[in-house]
Amino acid sequence: MAGLEAGSPVSETTGEPGPDVDLLYDINGLTAGTPHWFDRVMEWTGEYGTVFALLLLVLWCWWSVRKRADAPLAVAGLVWAPLATGVALLINIPIRNFVERPRPFLDHEGLKVLVDGKTDYSFVSDHSTMAMAMAVGVFVVHRRFGLAAIFLAVLAGFCRIYMGVHYPTDVIGGFALGTAVTLLLAPLAMALLTPLARTVAGSRAGWLVQSRAARASGRDGSPGSRPAEDHRSNLAA
Repeated sequence: MAGLEAGSPVSETTGEPGPDVDLLYDINGLTAGTPHWFDRVMEWTGEYGTVFALLLLVLWCWWSVRKRADAPLAVAGLVWAPLATGVALLINIPIRNFVERPRPFLDHEGLKVLVDGKTDYSFVSDHSTMAMAMAVGVFVVHRRFGLAAIFLAVLAGFCRIYMGVHYPTDVIGGFALGTAVTLLLAPLAMALLTPLARTVAGSRAGWLVQSRAARASGRDGSPGSRPAEDHRSNLAA
């Protein structure tokens, strides 16, 4: 198993190798057999690429759901996705300060760290929290776009471990936090955002919520104008 030479992975509680640290060394150990350019790609992907791709995916999904009969409801859900991300990141601040888990490269030797300047605490991973909160928000609105977003979130988490800046449990904790915040606060968020989206749909800025073709056909997203088959509790397409 990679990393079992000098500075072997040791559990902080038992003094024996643990699965969390073992997996960290296994994934980070992949850097030993990869070219420099690949490490730079993984670094950029883990730091910026997946976040940028998720934002583009949200915009693409927004452009698509504007054509739906329940466009105001769907757009409200997409607006909640980045808002949920922000809320999850705020909630993570006290969690990090309470747990106070050092970065893995501070406690374990032999790791190849691909990015410098990481001096804050490790648990929970901000990048993983942010990516999964956004992905789950998109998934609730549109299944196909959501699956692509979840793939990007998982990729972001893998890159953080590969880069040597997070333990696997940091990433799993981030996935759990992002998912919990997005789903648990969704009912309140949708109760506030859906009326706002319906109001915007009926204004001059209605194109932000519903496409011109959909508005021209009289599908403004209000309960009385939607076909019976569009009254679904699940927003996902």
